[in-house]
Amino acid sequence: MTGVWWQYLAVFSGALAACMILTPVALRIALRVGMLDQPGDHKSHDSPVPYLGGLAIVVAFSASVVVAAVVDAPPNGMGELVTVLGLALILAITGLVDDLKSLSPVLRFVPQVVCALVVWWAGEGVAITQIEAVDLGITILWLVGITNAFNLLDNMDGLSAGLAGITSLTFFAIAAANGQYLVAGLSIGLAGCSFGFLRHNFHPASIYMGDGGSMFLGFLVGYLGLKLRFDSPMSRSFIVPILACTPAVFDTTVVVCSRLWYRRNPLTGGRDHVSHRLVKTGFPVPVAVGATYFVAAATGVVSFVIARVDPVSGWILTGLVSAFLVSAAILAWLVPVYPESRQRHFTLTEGR
Repeated sequence: MTGVWWQYLAVFSGALAACMILTPVALRIALRVGMLDQPGDHKSHDSPVPYLGGLAIVVAFSASVVVAAVVDAPPNGMGELVTVLGLALILAITGLVDDLKSLSPVLRFVPQVVCALVVWWAGEGVAITQIEAVDLGITILWLVGITNAFNLLDNMDGLSAGLAGITSLTFFAIAAANGQYLVAGLSIGLAGCSFGFLRHNFHPASIYMGDGGSMFLGFLVGYLGLKLRFDSPMSRSFIVPILACTPAVFDTTVVVCSRLWYRRNPLTGGRDHVSHRLVKTGFPVPVAVGATYFVAAATGVVSFVIARVDPVSGWILTGLVSAFLVSAAILAWLVPVYPESRQRHFTLTEGR
């Protein structure tokens, strides 16, 4: 792609339409083969829901960006596009197998780490410290972390897909402004797929994306964030994708810290995510999800601004966002989501 606006519009529209059309097909396939997410345990739905939506996302995204690349080949050839699609497809298959067989955490993490290593060997890792081992570790942590963060976000109707779409739009704006046309094209295509799937996934959802879809989206978001380049200090450059992924990073941090604090397994499911805490305080599901969308859009705008302003202004904005997130984390922590936390909350209330 050469950065012409109609090319981006064509990729977005094609991905959006393809995913909207393919998702009902995936729904029918899921019903036919019996791929239904059953209610119970930590699930938020009361009846079985098909969860093969990831198939529509994978096919729609792959088709839209490949067609765009064939029509207007990337300046550096098709190698990078084939590599990133191949890695994302590996994780989509891993997620699909997990949906069917419930893989152990180790069997889920190994392919993610391998894909992160391939990205590093392809020369696309971070270069913050200039110490190879440290930068390699940060690259793996980022890609594996964001992949699983979006997998964890798939806990409420429309949440993961909507946030993936908003984050991808942020990456598109930053990449297009910086002349990174391939990154911009992949980002706008991913946004189109996410919003196309959201048509069928928003509350009340008729289909879920499953681990195959969420891992596919999460890896691509992580990769695109890694690819962003700026004419700015490297430390500030790495802050930009983190801020753009604020809801995913924030939710994962709150959940993992909460589970460790209350001596629970951080790798198991639960109704202790930020979205669950919002619902527990009285917000309806669409409002809780919409509020998260708003935060994603706001931090996306801030990350775009930080990518364009001078370092001092960038750090000031980063500090303000950080203060807001710390305050939000304290408020989220106070919402009782475990039996132990309910007892503690009751005791503290009685003490007053």
